[in-house]
Amino acid sequence: MNPTRRDALASALALTVGSSTATARAEEPKLALATFDTEVTIPIGHPCMGGGIAPAKEIVDPLLAHGFVLSGAGKPVVFVALDWCEIRNGAYDLFRDKIAKAVGTEPVRVMLCALHQHDAPIVDLEAQQLLEKHKAKGAICELAFLEKAVSRVADAAKACLKSAKPVTHIGTGEAKVEKVASNRRYLDENGKVQYNRMSASRDPKVRAGEEGTIDPLLKTISFWTGDTPLCGLSAYATHPMSFYGRGGVTADFVGMARKRRQADTPGVFQVYASGCGGNVTAGKYNDGDPANREALAERIYSAMTAAWKATKKTAVKDVTFRSASLALEARTSDGFSEEALMKRLKDDPKPFGQCLAALGLSWKKRCDAGKPIDLPVLDFGGAVIALLPAESYVEFQLAAQKARPDAFVLVAGYGECGPGYIPIERAWKENDGNLSDWCWVNPGSEKRMNEAIAKALKK
Repeated sequence: MNPTRRDALASALALTVGSSTATARAEEPKLALATFDTEVTIPIGHPCMGGGIAPAKEIVDPLLAHGFVLSGAGKPVVFVALDWCEIRNGAYDLFRDKIAKAVGTEPVRVMLCALHQHDAPIVDLEAQQLLEKHKAKGAICELAFLEKAVSRVADAAKACLKSAKPVTHIGTGEAKVEKVASNRRYLDENGKVQYNRMSASRDPKVRAGEEGTIDPLLKTISFWTGDTPLCGLSAYATHPMSFYGRGGVTADFVGMARKRRQADTPGVFQVYASGCGGNVTAGKYNDGDPANREALAERIYSAMTAAWKATKKTAVKDVTFRSASLALEARTSDGFSEEALMKRLKDDPKPFGQCLAALGLSWKKRCDAGKPIDLPVLDFGGAVIALLPAESYVEFQLAAQKARPDAFVLVAGYGECGPGYIPIERAWKENDGNLSDWCWVNPGSEKRMNEAIAKALKK
């Protein structure tokens, strides 16, 4: 190729890079994908669910971090999903900073999420430091373990870069999940609104209610080199617990389904993410019997298999990364002022009450510092991967899909988990009992969320 021709081609393939947007023109294959996984299992005795349930007594199965690094669309974009309950505030920043440094990118381009299993850790630097400073009995996480886990994930992301393979096509497929998800909100036999359907619901009257608002579809986006699949990312919106709280550390039924799919496709790296399941559980179809874990895993696995069979491929043309900023208000209702939270941290006789106060103070500190949440989007034109924060209600996932009716939109939830539940306004008006403690944002968040989602998803 003569120099003039080479220069012209290079110009045609040049990347347009901005502070939050970069586009790759892929007339020739320029994108490359590398995948990684590593174990992030907590040690025996480590708190589970931030101290809210029994600590780790046994390891039923390992907790893993799965991820991929996409290069060629400006600076690398990293997607990471951990078998942890939540990653919050300074711990979230720590993960993104170290991973970004390891692969040569910016923290905003690290799309980090937790799967939200409850027999798994919550990590929050500032909250744990507050507990230790005030010699509280409660404990959220072990900071030394957190540092080691962050380094392990960052090292794995860096090491995988040498095995990157070109990406020429994107695949999209979806399938309905049968008898897993149900909304926490339902109408009882008297037509009264109830919000008491948990992940394991033993009352047959609770299970008898309608499914309510859910997203019934599991979606899979896959990366290909020609006709060779490299990686599949699947997502479905529900709390991923069957039975829990007994100290048996586990990736639960979604981890089991992912493992089975990986065994089916040894040459295709399988990643799973939980969608926006803040108000969605398996409670209609799960009474807490341990046997249900296998049954729920089978239903997720079947949908993952069906979505893969339904996959349609398209050649990659444009790849765009965007991120919108989201500013949510720290909660100001009774019991949530800084003074009230600090008093609870010091005086609550229940260790978990102290943990809840510390988590609230950590989030308030972030809000007071004016640090917004990132809503990152990886946009392939006809296929989009979006990440939403915390325990976003499923209505926000549906809003993201509606914002891009021209595209196949896969939504991962449980990004920055500092806010706790992010509800729609109706939940406040109907006195959703789930908002009594694990919610650190004010009413009005729905409007802010929908505006940020529309901005992030805008083509």
